[in-house]
Amino acid sequence: MPLSPLTCVIVDDNEINRLTLEHLVDLTPDLQLAASLAGGIEALNYFRQGGQADILFLDIEMPLLSGLDLPRLLPTPAPAIIMVTTHRDFAVDAFALHALDYLVKPVVLDRFNQAVARVREQRQPPLPQVSSPPPAVPAPEPDTNLFVKVGTRMLRVDFSEVLYIEALSTYSVLVTKAQKHIVYLTLKALQERLPFAHFVRVHRSYIVNTALIDAVQDNTLKLGTHEVPVGKSYQEEFFRGLRGL
Repeated sequence: MPLSPLTCVIVDDNEINRLTLEHLVDLTPDLQLAASLAGGIEALNYFRQGGQADILFLDIEMPLLSGLDLPRLLPTPAPAIIMVTTHRDFAVDAFALHALDYLVKPVVLDRFNQAVARVREQRQPPLPQVSSPPPAVPAPEPDTNLFVKVGTRMLRVDFSEVLYIEALSTYSVLVTKAQKHIVYLTLKALQERLPFAHFVRVHRSYIVNTALIDAVQDNTLKLGTHEVPVGKSYQEEFFRGLRGL
């Protein structure tokens, strides 16, 4: 069964960037362009006058009305917002506005299609329930303890208490609220052996326990009294998944 097309609006004050996105829309069979606009004011007027779209591809840095200000003024129901910008540093602000995705210029077709697929997945109607499912059996609590080599002994470490792991030459440092353990494994080797999905690489020198992140400020993670930077090459993927933490 063919997919019903999604409509979209492009908003960018740079004509070359608009033409690039228009070309990507043309290359996407299930996507139709409803409007291509040169600024936030034009976009606000379009939607306030009854214009509609499933997706809004929105540049962030625009004069008069920026892409960070426009979503707060849109009438409901608002389209799914996909931010498009040259700067990764806006990722936190974008997801604070509940943007569904965040594309970094120059946008390539594969990454563009991933963002469109996320919108379609969000709008997918739930399958009808034929019969009541059997009562769910509670899954057993996962064991968060692992033995790691610390010095000359094998030490049992509860990884639910590990805030983050830091690279130290050919070793790694496990940091908890109370203490640190030097482990005789590189960060890469340790990452490959960790069975816990909530430990995520956010920097060439850091893996963090996302379950223990207290706050995010700019591109820095707060874990108790500790701070961990998010590397530039890791920012887009990390902040895209931030809403699911």
